[in-house]
Order: sequence, then structure tokens, then C-alpha cells
Amino acid sequence: MLVRYDLRFPFIVAALLVVGLMTVSTAALAPRVSPGIFSKQLLGVGLSLLPIALLWWAGRDRSYRAAPWLYGFAILLQLSTFVIGKDINGQKNWLVLGPVQFQPLELLKLSLILMLPTVMQGGYKGLKSYLWPLALFLPALGLVITQDFGGAMVLSAMFVAMLLVFKMPIWHLLLVVLALSVAFPKIIFPHLKPYQQSRLTIFVDPYKDARGQGYQVIQSTIAIGSGGMMGKGYKQGTQSHNGFVPEAHTDFAAATWLEEQGFVGGVIVLLLYGGLIWGLAGMASGSPRLQDQILFAGILGQLGFQAIENIGAALSMLPLTGITLPLISYGLSSLVMTLTTLGLAYVVYRDRFEKMI
Repeated sequence: MLVRYDLRFPFIVAALLVVGLMTVSTAALAPRVSPGIFSKQLLGVGLSLLPIALLWWAGRDRSYRAAPWLYGFAILLQLSTFVIGKDINGQKNWLVLGPVQFQPLELLKLSLILMLPTVMQGGYKGLKSYLWPLALFLPALGLVITQDFGGAMVLSAMFVAMLLVFKMPIWHLLLVVLALSVAFPKIIFPHLKPYQQSRLTIFVDPYKDARGQGYQVIQSTIAIGSGGMMGKGYKQGTQSHNGFVPEAHTDFAAATWLEEQGFVGGVIVLLLYGGLIWGLAGMASGSPRLQDQILFAGILGQLGFQAIENIGAALSMLPLTGITLPLISYGLSSLVMTLTTLGLAYVVYRDRFEKMI
């Protein structure tokens, strides 16, 4: 019997949203954090229903046909940040429209997830197969990497995941990794801003600059360790509430959650992310068209990389890049676009057999 909907998928998303709302509501108690962030996060959940409803009506085919327009619009918005972008936390990659702040990168992620499969649906058939994917991806990467290195890492993870499903030869990927391993320390790293360089290296030994760049990571690990097995309880966190954990609602949302919910709460979140990734992988394997499989791979690359990087940075196991935790960290544009992306995945899976002969 044909299963058109995977009903487990929306329940997992809803559970992660509950975790996110709990985390944001307790982070709102910290000093220097606006107490209104919880209301804005709820607003983000409500606003996401509009694009999801539009996607539900449009369906798979019309969504793919709209991809070039969405991609072009996202590129224009990203370009506009160089002229009218607002500098927030050292990154001039935000647009401000009255009381609303929007990060064009989030729309750019969605546009690439939708656009790249349309030019990769034929699969790898020689070096010429890379022409259109690279022509679309490299301009987007170039616009982002100069302002947001963490965002560029997310885009790259998405693209690599898509290329793997595109059936590119593995030795091509190994050549790229080898080239980057040579170019990064010699060419890319020296041209990064000083704070970006520190973020990428300080996790190795944060105590060598305990009062400077290492402070954030040190306070995060202290908060996580103080949570113990069961945590201190909801809204009982001391490290986050007393302002020791910086960006407790965004970059270090994982530390806020783990301090209050402990190791058990951390395992629950990991299981939920595992369920989300498993569900997306199942959708990909159940879709007969390569185009859809590539789309699911892009979503997996984005969300999987963001979750691993954010949690790893909070535990001082990976570099701190300012990447938010999907569905949990505070952020209106991030939340709306993530939910829209997941809504797109659900619609594509729903229509996976339509118009097939």
C-alpha cells in the first residue's frame, strides 16, 4: 500500500520546536537578552504556516518551476547586504525593515536546495555535468563567505551532500578535500578576519585566552557540566540566567538546554535529530526521481551539519562558527526558513509519484 504521508515526521519537528521554545523562554531570563524573544519565536512558528500553506497548494512541480525566480531574488537580497546590510555581531549580513531583521542567507539556503536539483536531475555524466551546479553554487558561496564563514560552511555541506547523491566519483571529492587542505592554511585562513581565525582555533585550548576568545566556550562547558545527569530543572539554570553563558539563546542554546535538562535531556535532543535525519533519509530512499533525492540530500546536509557543528562547538569539540541549532536556537528568519524547508520536503515526498508514467 502506498504511504503518502510519514506522520512521524511532523511529530518529530513539533517535539524539536517544543525544545526550542523551552530553551528560548528560559534564555529570556538572562541579562542582556530581550524578554520578548519568546513571543517573537512563537510568532516565527505562526509566520512559517504561510509559506508552508503556499507550498502545500503549489505542490512539487510548481515549486520546482519557481526555483529560478526564488534563486534570483535570494541572490539580489544577499547582494544588497553589501550596500544596506546592518552589522550584527561583526557580520554585515542582515537586512532591517522597520522592526524586522532578516538574514538573506536563510532564503539563499532554501533557494539552492530547490534550484540545484533542477540542474542536477540527470546525474553525473562526465565533467560537463558540473558546469551548471558550479555556476549556481559558486556565486552564492562567494557572496556569503566574505561576510559569514559559518554560513559558507553550511552551504558547502549542503552542496557536498547533493553531489554525493548526484553520483559524482568519490575520487573527485577526495581531490577537492586535498586541495582545500592545502589551500585553507596558506590562502583562505590568512585572509579571514582576526575574530574568525580565533573562533576556528580557540576550541583546541580555550584556556590560553580564558578572558578573551576562549571565554564563551569555557562558560558553555561549565554550564553543561553543571547540569549533570538530570539537569537543574526548567528555568533553574544559573550559568545562563546570571549571564555567564553568552548568546545563551542563539549560538549556545545547546548549553542552556543541557544545563537545565542534563545528560538525559541531551540524549533526547540527539534522538529527535536522529529521527529527523532518519525521516529525511527515508523520504529520499522512497522517492523514485533523482531530482527529489538530491533535494532531500541538500536538506540533510544543511540541518545535519548545523546540528553537529552547534552542539560540537558548545562542547568545545568543534570550532565556534556562529551557526545556530535548527528549530531550537532563537532567530525569526532562521526558524521560518527551516520550517519552510521541512515543509517543502514533506510536499515533495507527498507528490513523489505524480505525473510519472
